Amino acid sequence: MSKLLSGAPKMRSNILLTITLAIVLAGALPRNAVEAQNCGCAANLCCSQFGYCGTTIEYCGTGCRQGPCIASPSGSGSVADIVTPGFFNGIINQAPAGCAGKSFYTRNAFLSAVNSYSQFGKLGSAEASKREIAAFFAHVTHETGHFCYTEEINGASLNYCDANNREYPCVPGKKYHGRGPIQLSWNYNYGPAGKSNSFDGLNDPDIVSRDAVVSFKTALWFWMNRVRPVVSQGFGATIRAINGNECNGGNSGAVQARVRYYRDYCGQLGVSTENNLSC
Repeated sequence: MSKLLSGAPKMRSNILLTITLAIVLAGALPRNAVEAQNCGCAANLCCSQFGYCGTTIEYCGTGCRQGPCIASPSGSGSVADIVTPGFFNGIINQAPAGCAGKSFYTRNAFLSAVNSYSQFGKLGSAEASKREIAAFFAHVTHETGHFCYTEEINGASLNYCDANNREYPCVPGKKYHGRGPIQLSWNYNYGPAGKSNSFDGLNDPDIVSRDAVVSFKTALWFWMNRVRPVVSQGFGATIRAINGNECNGGNSGAVQARVRYYRDYCGQLGVSTENNLSC
């Protein structure tokens, strides 16, 4: 016991020295950095991955904990967190009340379909992931008129049958015009889309405009197989993948509309657009 008592003054001295050093170091740091150690930043400041407040990309980018983060605090984030009810409804609410798609397309149906395509909206970084989601909804908005249409206007009068495709032959009496969020067309798309999503796309193409979950699944199937491979090349490349006939002066108005929606949605999701917006 005498040894413990004799060591007490030395122990107290070490504790006081430690506290003094901590105070000195804290005083040497910027005030807002110290306050941010517990993410106590002001509402207009980001809390960085290291616990400091600021407004630049170092604070609001990758690893940002809270505040007006450009990148999601948890990495790329889930699609459900990014496609909020406000984001989805902000699109569909612009469709006129009499549209068939107004009561057909729902956020729940979209999220249910996403469960079958778990890699959608996940491109390695929060920024790239949000740009992909923005691009997807930009095209959906244009293709469906803000979720107004479940089928291509006057599509039933058009012949979208590639008779030379023997793997997915057209079924007599069936129409393969545009249906769904990205207006799935042609027998060679209906066949494999159905095969991948457990429905008979050749014999029952109407299911795409009858079942909202199936409808979104076909859009995601087309996106992941036909569009995702070129996403890294810029938004213009996605336009070409969906409707190349619009490019090179084919329909400049449609191209600009798609670009306009893309810019809008990138802004809503808090990310900048990349280069190569037009095709």
